[in-house]
Amino acid sequence: MNTVRELIEHNAAIRGDQIFLVAPETNALMTYGDLHRHAREIGARLDALGVSPGAKVAFLLTNGYWTTALFLGVMYSGRVIVPLNAVSGEAALSYVVAHSDSQVILVEPLYADRFSKVLDDLPDSVQIIATDIDRGPDWPVDVAADPVLPRLDTDDDALLIYTSGTTGLPKGVLLSNRNTIAGGQNTATAHELSADDRGLCVLPLYHINAEMVTVMGPLVTGGSVVMPNRFSATSFWPLIAGQSCTWFSVVPTIIAYLLEQAEREGFKREAYGGLQKLRFGRSASAPLAPEMHKAFEDVFGVPIVETMGLTETAAQILSNPMPPARPKYGSPGIPFGNEAKIIDEGGDECPPDVPGELMIRGDNVTRGYYKNDEASRQALDPDGWLHTGDIALCDEEGFFFITGRIKELIIKGGENIAPREIDEALYEHPAVLEAAGFGMPDKLYGQEVMACVALKAGVPCSEGDLVSLTETSLGKFKAPKRIFIMDELPKGPSGKIQRLKLPDIIQNQLVQS
Repeated sequence: MNTVRELIEHNAAIRGDQIFLVAPETNALMTYGDLHRHAREIGARLDALGVSPGAKVAFLLTNGYWTTALFLGVMYSGRVIVPLNAVSGEAALSYVVAHSDSQVILVEPLYADRFSKVLDDLPDSVQIIATDIDRGPDWPVDVAADPVLPRLDTDDDALLIYTSGTTGLPKGVLLSNRNTIAGGQNTATAHELSADDRGLCVLPLYHINAEMVTVMGPLVTGGSVVMPNRFSATSFWPLIAGQSCTWFSVVPTIIAYLLEQAEREGFKREAYGGLQKLRFGRSASAPLAPEMHKAFEDVFGVPIVETMGLTETAAQILSNPMPPARPKYGSPGIPFGNEAKIIDEGGDECPPDVPGELMIRGDNVTRGYYKNDEASRQALDPDGWLHTGDIALCDEEGFFFITGRIKELIIKGGENIAPREIDEALYEHPAVLEAAGFGMPDKLYGQEVMACVALKAGVPCSEGDLVSLTETSLGKFKAPKRIFIMDELPKGPSGKIQRLKLPDIIQNQLVQS
């Protein structure tokens, strides 16, 4: 299949009565035939609104039945879908809406109220359509019987998704039909997905992980997805058991929440009879600490496959092999569906176990950022290799290990310290729920090592305990000078800890104290 349209039509033709989506709050089911009909209706509605082929259509919606139909239906129609980050602030949202040139925004009432100022300030040319995630959009015009579907090619744009913008303004990543299908196929290949598999999607559909892994993955294979409105620790296992899910995709923060709940309330696998169909869970979007990885498998009896993906690569680039193969804890794995290599500062490929920058090339890699040629030139070399900005090494067996981000690297007294070293040392303490090491300016060393943690409820722990632990594990030079205990660490839409925000937060805290 070369386009999202071809993929939807193919599935409707050969498995039209098979379930594609389950919306558990309402027990609504969407078959592949339903998806095809919805996609055609969406195309016809956009025709009636005068939205031209290739134009941008945004949504500001919670996960649900119609959120998924609109996400895929807009791409089917030959327009470009722009998922808006519902946890972003007003300034970021205003910037993205304006920068994306979105002609239509589909908004549910919850967000219409929350972002009323942003929406009120939009020009009259932007059409705002009230949308219920269960009942669909309140289309303002009548619809023609059939859409006028423009010719759609594999390199035509399908998705415009903005990075979280932890530094500076968000960048709009353009993904083509080729990219989105490759994103789903790479997931399916790595995890050996088939039409018999059913995934659980608890990550928001404005994030690349949910879009490519748990929507495009099943769409490519003819499988199905269960999509609650949002993640809930209390309903996580009942949903998997009750809906006979065979796999799920989460982030380390969710793994930490589930472990904390099990520690607090206990977990008995036999209480969830439907778990016998669960093959695996996958973790992505942030490094998974080996201690947390092992603890999850010990407590829940579910293998976790650690992976890695980027917005610019339509999600997955690396994955550990599937059971019964043994994973390498602390590694996001090996390439599936794309090439990967490590280069030094001169651009030469590094030998095994020598760190450098991780580079990716494949059908899943974006061809650039929207209206940002300079950023595109910096990110992509002439041969199609993407500079990820991640510091990594590759061992003799081809497994990659991420040690940090180039921008996050701590340089103390001329020595490079990977923040992940700090994180993993802190996660060894049983009280630590979240941890992040980072660098702060220092007159003597250039940078000093600091860290922030969030603690589990009811587990006693002090800053001194944690400093002592890290000094024993890392030595005094690498150990954090201070460890700040917070209620919660700042996170992006996928649950990834936003390490680069911590220096400013701590600096403000020190100034006020």
